[in-house]
Amino acid sequence: MRIPFVAGNWKMHGSKAMIQDHLGQFTQQAEALNNVNIAVCPPSLYVSAVQSQLTSSSVKVGVQNVCDQAGFGAYTGEVSVDMLVDMGVPYAIVGHSERRAFYCETDRQVADKVAIVLDKNLTPILCIGETLEERESDQTEHVVKTQLIAVIEKVGIAAFANIVIAYEPIWAIGTGKTASPEQAQAVHAFIRNLLAQHDTAVAQQVVIQYGGSVKPDNAAALFAQPDIDGGLIGGASLDPMDFLAICKAASQSCLK
Repeated sequence: MRIPFVAGNWKMHGSKAMIQDHLGQFTQQAEALNNVNIAVCPPSLYVSAVQSQLTSSSVKVGVQNVCDQAGFGAYTGEVSVDMLVDMGVPYAIVGHSERRAFYCETDRQVADKVAIVLDKNLTPILCIGETLEERESDQTEHVVKTQLIAVIEKVGIAAFANIVIAYEPIWAIGTGKTASPEQAQAVHAFIRNLLAQHDTAVAQQVVIQYGGSVKPDNAAALFAQPDIDGGLIGGASLDPMDFLAICKAASQSCLK
């Protein structure tokens, strides 16, 4: 059985006061949840502050991006995977659509980042997904396949046993529009079937999150789908009670 995984992507939000208030409300109640893994991904500047609030919690910390160069060096503004190891950060979001769109990250760069994260025995949360224009022109499967194949060619199919995939239709991120449970399930099934063409056992093991305007009132229906294993949550993760409700929905989805 795959354990659902819910990760909160705070994007460029956060403050010391928010962290204390948010996690103070969230973590105690989150500890009562079973059958769900949870992480929060604050801006890198606040990783230590978040960690200090989670010292006795099972909630983990991730970062929103990582450099495509290993080690240390003259890469101003970047955070290396070695720094994540040093800080005890187990997760890194890789290839988020905002990184691809605003900072021109290519499929090849994303694959390189996945490889670097895996090399240090950390877990990449690999984001894939299509634009509205691509969906309306029936290119969803082509886009998703292209993004996945770039990673498969770089790290091999066996490595996906240690990768979390986050399917995020770009047209649903921060727009209030959400793929219907049926639409989301169709793409998740396509992703799992694509991986199964290379290795059936790995495909059944991979956790595939959904991301795109997930809220407490639609989380249960999304997570009830057979191939949706939790979510990568943006805006709703900034409200501790909304995020808790989404985590509860993921926990209960283990009964599906």
